[in-house]
Amino acid sequence: MLQSPRLTSLALTIALVVGAPLALAAEPAAAPAPAASAQGPLPLEELRTFAEVMDRIKAAYVEPVDDKTLLENAIKGMLSNLDPHSAYLGPEDFQELQESTSGEFGGLGIEVGLEDGFVKVVSPIDDTPASRAGIEAGDLIVKINGQPTRGQSMTEAVDKMRGKIGEKITLTLVRDGGQPFDVTLARAVIQVKSVKSQLLEDNYGYIRITQFQVKTGEEVGKALAKMRKDNGKKLRGLVLDLRNNPGGVLQTAVEVADHFLTKGLIVYTKGRIANSELRFSADPADASEGVPLVVLINGGSASASEIVAGALQDQKRGVLMGTDSFGKGSVQTVLPLNNDRALKLTTALYYTPNGRSIQAQGIVPDIEVRPAKLTAEADSETFKEADLQGHLGNGNGGAERPTSGAKRKERPQDDDFQLSQALSLLKGLSITQNK
Repeated sequence: MLQSPRLTSLALTIALVVGAPLALAAEPAAAPAPAASAQGPLPLEELRTFAEVMDRIKAAYVEPVDDKTLLENAIKGMLSNLDPHSAYLGPEDFQELQESTSGEFGGLGIEVGLEDGFVKVVSPIDDTPASRAGIEAGDLIVKINGQPTRGQSMTEAVDKMRGKIGEKITLTLVRDGGQPFDVTLARAVIQVKSVKSQLLEDNYGYIRITQFQVKTGEEVGKALAKMRKDNGKKLRGLVLDLRNNPGGVLQTAVEVADHFLTKGLIVYTKGRIANSELRFSADPADASEGVPLVVLINGGSASASEIVAGALQDQKRGVLMGTDSFGKGSVQTVLPLNNDRALKLTTALYYTPNGRSIQAQGIVPDIEVRPAKLTAEADSETFKEADLQGHLGNGNGGAERPTSGAKRKERPQDDDFQLSQALSLLKGLSITQNK
């Protein structure tokens, strides 16, 4: 699949994100060090100014400030003024980053939301402590370890439910307006799947990628195989939904694109350090079986999402539909430091197979389809020929089709305009290609 090795010994695992989700370097990278000496001697005057400012703050600030706090704040300022995506990661931020890219963390297995100031269970994840304890969708979590959740932010509540694996936690729940009751359960390793898939209808599949985690490429391969099995034959069309996907691991984006491509370049990167200049190409294997493809993107599709979309667009493998993507064309490398800290540093720009940098521009879809609300009209009380008493039969022996009073099962495309347009395009392609 690759024209160059996937980062020898994982010395520099590269990832792309908007915000935190980044893959990790297995060991500190030493490559950037020579750059400092190439720029000449250290600026002594500026260093003196820095030391003087630090002394003035310690002496005159309204409250005492220790050296450690001042130095960490200085480091954060040093990174934050480079670009929006470079950052200094303290131990908690570094740990959160590892969890977000691996898709694994110590928790209970509950998807939650906020309702009237309370934390509400949206859905328990199958085969997790929450599902085994009988927690149900719609339950209100009113207390966590005896502390009320009302007024807490979603982040605060989630942080309290996550923690050390094996540690016990007590949730106080209210179900259907009844009396509060306690459920005590132990945190376990929770694996969050970044890929959701289903058949929209016979012969037409749908894959949504919410984030590019370490195992996303593997999950997409399994999703393609499962839909093929569920359909009983090769699909006639597939929608790949990358809307509001903020990015993630670069190598995973390559793996996902490679599921749909059989040859040619996927992406290449350019930077100042040796390991930042890479080229990734497609393997001849085709997990998608060449199925007609529509890729949905929007302004929330960023970084790794744009790598996949750009590769499929440049290689003419699929039709891009939706609105312009975010436009993050830079690569971040995570450089571990001592004491469980790390730098998230922009080290390269990436380019699509045709040499496009989408930095601050984004990817323009082949067909622009803006979001819209779908309102279903009530079926009118009309009759067909087959409803009339004494009607003639079909001379060709075909089954009669009278008016159906059965209510149609709700489908994802029924209230998603962009998805319904993508499905309509796939059906049109299927007809014209006689498939």
